Amino acid sequence: MPAIKITKENFETEVMKSTKPVLLDFWAGWCGPCRMVSPVVDEIAEEVTDKKVGKVNVDEQPELAAAFNVTSIPALAVVKDGKLLKISAGARPKADIMRMLDF
Repeated sequence: MPAIKITKENFETEVMKSTKPVLLDFWAGWCGPCRMVSPVVDEIAEEVTDKKVGKVNVDEQPELAAAFNVTSIPALAVVKDGKLLKISAGARPKADIMRMLDF
């Protein structure tokens, strides 16, 4: 399933009330490391079936970035049952991102 564009309008439904854990990718179009991580996150979204993957454009959704205290991008967060489990800043290889989803 492709990554979902997460906005403040769909955040509650897609993330907080999700029956599956959610990997969130906080990114911006001008961010070089974000452009490196983005295809990896897309690949993970297509591969995993027991988790949901969403992308948050921090320029378009500053409120969501602030809610997660995102001060550096790319940032990846894992939310399960409406609770933040993990957050990581900086570009990560696929194996590290997949490990974030192991819990």
